[in-house]
Amino acid sequence: MTELAVNDDHQRAVEALRRSYDAIPKGSPVRLAKRTSNLFRWRDPAQGPGLDVSGFGRVLSVDPESRTAQVQGMTTYEDLVDATLPHGLMPTVVPQLKTITLGGAVTGLGVESTSFRQGLPHEAVRELDILTGGGEIVTATRDNEHSDLFYGFPNSYGTLGYSLRIVIDLIPVKRFVRLRHLRFDSAGELARAMGTITESGEYEGETVDFMDGTVFSAAEQYITLGFFTDEAPYTSDYTGQRIYYRSIQQRSVDFLTVRDYIWRWDTDWFWCSGAFGVQNPTVRRVWPDKYKRSDVYRKLVAYDRRYQLVARVDRWSGKRPREDVIQDIEVPVENLPAFLDFFHEKVGMKPVWLCPIKARENWPLYPLEAGRAYVNAGFWGTVRIPPGQIPEYHNRMIEREVARLDGHKSLYSTAFYSRDEFWKHYDGQTYRRLKGTYDPDARLLDLYDKCVRGR
Repeated sequence: MTELAVNDDHQRAVEALRRSYDAIPKGSPVRLAKRTSNLFRWRDPAQGPGLDVSGFGRVLSVDPESRTAQVQGMTTYEDLVDATLPHGLMPTVVPQLKTITLGGAVTGLGVESTSFRQGLPHEAVRELDILTGGGEIVTATRDNEHSDLFYGFPNSYGTLGYSLRIVIDLIPVKRFVRLRHLRFDSAGELARAMGTITESGEYEGETVDFMDGTVFSAAEQYITLGFFTDEAPYTSDYTGQRIYYRSIQQRSVDFLTVRDYIWRWDTDWFWCSGAFGVQNPTVRRVWPDKYKRSDVYRKLVAYDRRYQLVARVDRWSGKRPREDVIQDIEVPVENLPAFLDFFHEKVGMKPVWLCPIKARENWPLYPLEAGRAYVNAGFWGTVRIPPGQIPEYHNRMIEREVARLDGHKSLYSTAFYSRDEFWKHYDGQTYRRLKGTYDPDARLLDLYDKCVRGR
């Protein structure tokens, strides 16, 4: 299909969406009708029809000369990567899971192992076409009349508007990625090394292209460094029987194709596939490779959430109920050891994923200090609730500790802040000003109501 035809299709989709939006009665909730989700904020199904955004899932163009891509808001990173790699390019930051969308990563947040260099996914955005809560379609850039929306859109989670078209920067890649897994016996040593590499961009005199970490216990933790390379003596395959995160403990050096590196975590949803038995060698052999994907596991979790299968078994067997502890947080790199000490003692879940971040600009609704080194810690699972404690015991405790350590918590999952606490952390003053400008009739949900109250 020609670029002109693609753009014509996009315009028709825009016009259809505008008509659909205008047809929703005032006072009725506006929600997207999506087939997939990577959120872990559960809510009851919407009563009315959702806003059909199925026409916004395409890569409109890739320009190798300017190293940019023009992408519709519902395009998945899986499709975008497939479109850019043939040009020797990739997005600056590719969140770990294949079905995360560009619009989702920009209006929410995402990190990955290039974030110590490239910051957050929305920092690669050049311009956005946004359907605002007020029903207008505006183009926002860093320096036009809608720059306030451009900077306020990240971490607004669809409560100011929906992205329809995004222009993003790309970076060049090589065919392979060479990995080095460096073991550390203490969080202090690991944090110091992460901080040093984040600041210098190098390790042992070599430019580092990727960096993340895995904590298996307080005494066994790793930094994984990735280096682009044109040649590889072999490549490992973790899309079938072998499990990527286990290789971190077993190898000091490894090689992957660039595509397999980008999606190294998706096959086993980091390590969470173990909850479904997929890491058992017998189960793994009969589980089709095409279903070893994060979106498949997410659907299984949603099914269990709906029918409470695991909770029923626990009740029948007399076990204490479990609390979902599915969170990503950021703390300054110097405070990472204190957070991990707390986490090991009070929560005890393992492994934990680590990803260093250095934001390049200031973004008001998620106020990381530009140029300061932070580390994202991701932990996803369930923990038994101690006797006599409230159902959200661990999550509330984590929120308090993260705040104490000058950190922030991503809002893709459950949150329990009071209204005042929430707006203190996520710049309520700026948000209210943006809401009044771009959604004056409050047709879209308020960020607190959506992310904390679960509406």
